[in-house]
Amino acid sequence: MTLLTALAVSLSNDGSAASAAPRTAEQKQIDDAVARALEYLARQQRPSGAWATDPHGESTAATSLACMAFMAAGHVPGEGPYGDALVRGIDWVLAQQRPDGLLIARPGHGQPMYDHGITALMLAEVIGMLDKPRAARCRTALEDAVRLILRAQAVPKSSHHAGGWRYQPTSNDSDLSVTGWQLLALRAAKNVGCDVPADHIDRAVEYVRKCFQHGGFGYQPTQNATATRTGTGILCLEICGQHHTAEALAGAEYLARRPLGRHESYFFYGVYYCSVGMFQVGGKYWEQSKSELTRLLIPSQQPDGSWIAPHHTEARFGTVYSTSLGVLGLAVEYQYLPIYQR
Repeated sequence: MTLLTALAVSLSNDGSAASAAPRTAEQKQIDDAVARALEYLARQQRPSGAWATDPHGESTAATSLACMAFMAAGHVPGEGPYGDALVRGIDWVLAQQRPDGLLIARPGHGQPMYDHGITALMLAEVIGMLDKPRAARCRTALEDAVRLILRAQAVPKSSHHAGGWRYQPTSNDSDLSVTGWQLLALRAAKNVGCDVPADHIDRAVEYVRKCFQHGGFGYQPTQNATATRTGTGILCLEICGQHHTAEALAGAEYLARRPLGRHESYFFYGVYYCSVGMFQVGGKYWEQSKSELTRLLIPSQQPDGSWIAPHHTEARFGTVYSTSLGVLGLAVEYQYLPIYQR
């Protein structure tokens, strides 16, 4: 019995398999799409253990997104059909860390804090699934990564940008997109016992609130809201204990009125943030969001199991990126990743 099938099956008292609540047609579509996507991702892994984005090649961000996709569907390092792939991916990521703590494989990459935040989040999510020696290596790497995130936040910035992050560890401005990944990484790291002072979380939350505009969230303070950025803002608030605040609920209402569409720039980025954010809000907001994302993703999955980004803003990153985010959006209700848990 596969891990996905186990979601719909329980064991009776005599040990035989007994059906739990039957899967809906929608849930079966989701399960099947996730399984096909993981098979595709497994075929894309490089001999080094890494995954790649186009046109940059092997990437800590792509590798970490792929690893989290497997983990989101219940797969763990060292066990089952994808256990070896996960171990190889994690080991490759750990080998890329720079002496200053930066988790990046490509020298001269123009936006390293994206790779860093995504990869730090993956390490925090996987640390409880590893054997003791590898978990110890992972914790050391994560602690160094967290220190870099905290240093980057402390760079002197104007009040307009204070509390957030942008492309470089030395950036003196901020945006909600980069800030989202750093904040998720810090929250996940704090959950596994890393030293993350509360005031750093508080300052980041205040920056997120500055990006709230006209019922949704924008890329930077004073910029117009979009569906993708609104999902980012909602998730940042929800996972930092700001559950059902006025801004989070207003953002959920914004997405209920103006849901994510395939015409959006950075659509798959929005798939991840809107799905996880609305799941955290819960209730009618999650039910509507789940149905809409399923309607968008299931018919657009390719015969090989991949997803192709429909907008040029993401198409350049390749199918590992879009397929991993597609899985992470669809698999939220499984709640295997700690960051998904309410």
